[in-house]
Amino acid sequence: MLTKKQHTLLMLINDRLKDQGVAPSFEEMKVALELKSKSGIHRLINALEERGFIRRLPNRARALEIIRMPDDDQSSPAHNNLFRPEFGGEREGNNDPHTIEIPLHGKIAAGTPIEALEHYENIGVPATMLGSGSYYALDVDGDSMIEAGILDGDRVVIERCDNANNGSIVVALVDEEEATLKTLQKRGPDIALEPSNRDFETQIFPANRVRIQGRLVGLLRNY
Repeated sequence: MLTKKQHTLLMLINDRLKDQGVAPSFEEMKVALELKSKSGIHRLINALEERGFIRRLPNRARALEIIRMPDDDQSSPAHNNLFRPEFGGEREGNNDPHTIEIPLHGKIAAGTPIEALEHYENIGVPATMLGSGSYYALDVDGDSMIEAGILDGDRVVIERCDNANNGSIVVALVDEEEATLKTLQKRGPDIALEPSNRDFETQIFPANRVRIQGRLVGLLRNY
């Protein structure tokens, strides 16, 4: 599943390749998506490449190749919903004293930032996993955290917080727009969001562009 901007950019690239045989320049992409800088385009291109939609051809300027197109309806209003802490979030009891229900908020990318979806349902998690705080769950989409033992398809349990210690795995909202699961490292005025996969690059942002929405406290996996 792509974010709205990722989907728009993919359509733009696809249309331009069909019409002119060459991808639009980064400046043209920036204008078309109404972004303030080209850094946002770099992030979106990386996202599309890492998710297997495009390929950059080496040693050729503006050389992009479409590998596949999305097969779901990206025009659905659900794709425009960002994960926000105010989407539910209080723990609910059930008939099993050993489990507590928490809200599941859809998918989050463990590769590049991606919009996480709104509250789908409540799921039961072991009561021993939770403390006295407020919690929610996300399904992991991507493999940038595999060296931390977090695999594509895993379900992570997140404690809501707006701050975390260096080295914590956190849900970070970048530019109030896209959420990602990464290891937090504070570097002076900047925040580094580090993957746990040597094939992915650390992303560094000014601190005012990143908002912490929770820290990882548990992981659920089906075999």
